[in-house]
Amino acid sequence: MIHTLDLNFLGAQEAIAAFCVPTDHGAVLVECGPMTVTENLVGKLAELDLKPADIKAVFLTHIHFDHAGAAWWWAEQGADIYVHPVGRPHLISPERLYGSATRIYGEQMEYLWGDMKPIAEHKVIEVADEQEITVDGISMRAHFTPGHASHHIAWQLGEYIFAGDVAGVKIQDGPVVPPCPPPDIDLGAWNTSIERLETLNPRRLYLTHYGPVEGVSDHLRKLQNRLEAYANWVKPHAEQGAKPDAIMSDFIEFINLEFAELGLTEGEMLAYQLANPPEMSLTGLLRYWHKIGLAT
Repeated sequence: MIHTLDLNFLGAQEAIAAFCVPTDHGAVLVECGPMTVTENLVGKLAELDLKPADIKAVFLTHIHFDHAGAAWWWAEQGADIYVHPVGRPHLISPERLYGSATRIYGEQMEYLWGDMKPIAEHKVIEVADEQEITVDGISMRAHFTPGHASHHIAWQLGEYIFAGDVAGVKIQDGPVVPPCPPPDIDLGAWNTSIERLETLNPRRLYLTHYGPVEGVSDHLRKLQNRLEAYANWVKPHAEQGAKPDAIMSDFIEFINLEFAELGLTEGEMLAYQLANPPEMSLTGLLRYWHKIGLAT
């Protein structure tokens, strides 16, 4: 059984999830969120009669703070942390990762994410593509799925896939949208990863933002279409050398148009804002177009 646990990030509902899978003698987590939600996660586990020491492993889809910021704390409670090889060094020595995020979030770092401390090397276990990891009777298969991040893994548990961010953000009945933060958005790799997910033919996807999704093929097609639409909107601005601040309001108007047409509630809009900040996606897509040499 898979339990979807709402981490109530900044008090919002359904912005960030972690997933709990019971094992023979405890449980494993997929994702753990940032340190600022750890108390919430511990409380949700208590409702399942689980203590932090019962968590045998944490399977991370990638090392962005909203997915992995508190991994160090769970390692200190005894969990092994499974991660992409590119992400492993940043969990062992997080100074560079934390410093890079600080340049983006500034004085909001502590408020948003809390502490991120080093993890002992033996507790951070890198995995290979298609490797199967068995922990206390639960077998998870790693699928390298770059595009949103170079260090992204979709974890497969039988006919279910924990898709992290590569399968987009979808809050309740809202649209699926692509989160595109810097620094390593890669549209070609992302589309290849989406096609890989579809080839695996899962019965259900589990999105960190937010929860289970069925109708997988339709979901993935819509994600590809919106990823293309976002990228095509940003491309001419990148070619003209636009700075994020100069076009931010226009970009927000562009992405909010569909939300308004669907009549999303204020709570749903807040969850989308927290899960996929538009300024992050705009910055990431501008950087992508510059990186591949299409912008002047």
